[in-house]
Amino acid sequence: MPQRRAITGRSQEPRQRFAEELRLLRTQRGDSLRQLGERLGWDWSLFGKMEKGETLGGPEVVQALDTYYGTPGLLLALWELAAGDHTQFRERYRRYMALEAEAVSLWHFAVSVLPGLLQTPGYAREVLAAGGTKGPELEQQVEARMGRRELLEGEDAPPFRTILSEAVLRTPLRDVREWRGQLEHVAEMAERPNVTLHVLPQRAGMHGLDSTALMFLRMSDGRTVAYTENAHRGELIEEYAAIERLQRAYDAMRDLALSPAESRKFVLAMLEEVPCDPST
Repeated sequence: MPQRRAITGRSQEPRQRFAEELRLLRTQRGDSLRQLGERLGWDWSLFGKMEKGETLGGPEVVQALDTYYGTPGLLLALWELAAGDHTQFRERYRRYMALEAEAVSLWHFAVSVLPGLLQTPGYAREVLAAGGTKGPELEQQVEARMGRRELLEGEDAPPFRTILSEAVLRTPLRDVREWRGQLEHVAEMAERPNVTLHVLPQRAGMHGLDSTALMFLRMSDGRTVAYTENAHRGELIEEYAAIERLQRAYDAMRDLALSPAESRKFVLAMLEEVPCDPST
């Protein structure tokens, strides 16, 4: 799809517009990327990636840019629009992303891969690359996935329950440091008051969702929608009868899973098996 352009000639796509404004303000100021990095105390390569649209950066660096350029609130507002732009996700996920952002509670089951809400950048990058995503699109999708994690942060974060198949925790990344960091992140998330984590051990045997990753979203109007996914496609389900069948299968599986306390011990035990220093 061609990028929309206003009469100014600038993009109306939130992420691209943010990148264009950053580049315009810097060139008008007469700074090189290296000079900008030296003056603000950030690695200059970060600003280069932001101007190319490869990353949005964090709110702290954007606020610093607003102050430096004398544009109080402008860049931060553009950043918020870009971060909330669901068109950064592939088409099949867009409606689901919009619903996820509005959900008042979430229930999840991971059959083979950690949920995006719990992934670290290194994990997300390897999973997406294994699926064939590469180049600038890979970095964009990693950035978009990391933006989703904000859903579980803050005092008003919705309750999130996830059941992880044991296979998820026994499928490491190629990079040992990245894998250790991912397991540490899972253990830390399991301590949050709004996050409930279960591990479904292999000894539990067969169950009704043994080949399906699943997310339930409970909306503010009381209805529940479900999203199922495999390696090739995802499906948003809103029909009551289908959701009820999935809910029964989920509840039966949860009865087979370890308790939250036992599950966290399981994650920590897996972490102990990962070498602290891959070189040794």
